[in-house]
Amino acid sequence: MNQKLQQALAAQLLAMADDELILSHRNGEWIGHAPILEEDIALANIAQDELGHATLWYQLHQTLTGADPDRLVYFRDAADFCNLQLVELPKGDWALTMVRQFLFDAYELSLYTRLAESAYQPLADAVAKVKNEEVYHYRHSSAWLLRLGMGTEESHSRMQRALDELWPYTDQLFQAAEDRQLLVESGMVPPVDAVRDAWKAVVLPQLAEANLVPPQQTMTIHSRKDHTAHLDALLADLQQVARQDSEATW
Repeated sequence: MNQKLQQALAAQLLAMADDELILSHRNGEWIGHAPILEEDIALANIAQDELGHATLWYQLHQTLTGADPDRLVYFRDAADFCNLQLVELPKGDWALTMVRQFLFDAYELSLYTRLAESAYQPLADAVAKVKNEEVYHYRHSSAWLLRLGMGTEESHSRMQRALDELWPYTDQLFQAAEDRQLLVESGMVPPVDAVRDAWKAVVLPQLAEANLVPPQQTMTIHSRKDHTAHLDALLADLQQVARQDSEATW
């Protein structure tokens, strides 16, 4: 693998890892606060899965770059993270959390289904390990989408409000990095358009079934290094213990 291709693949893996890490933290904020006990346990398990997936992508990134995952997680500033803005937004109410989870789960399932055929075998093997968990995540969030979207007037209103707030951020799911075409041509990752089409084929019928209507507007967020102020606050919480002693071992 030439250096340029290796750098492009490392960037892809880092973005995947950061997405999972930040969403895991957001979901973990629900522990002890979910609307029912079984959901407290279910979302905690999902957050733990996401953290495990992040660890896997950071480890694959390390094989390409030598970068220590713990240093990446605990000692980068917000400007150096590559996660989507969608996952860093505050957890909001249960409706917002479930709508975000549904939109992101559908994206990951669409992406991972195609990464399972990646020409980079370590990536294909890793996806095979996590895909079943992603299927469970998607089933969980889509069940809540239908339950609340077709529930009471209040639950439907909250779900529609959450969708209106989050939908504009979905455009960033399909913003291709400059060097992504190298990965596509090498067979390592799928074309962005293929992932977008698969995502829409899943998301739009489910939203219609739940009586939810996506707004027309989207936002063009040009770089995964562009973040909201919410990420700074999240990282201050996530990194505070490690930064008290940067040389400590755990």
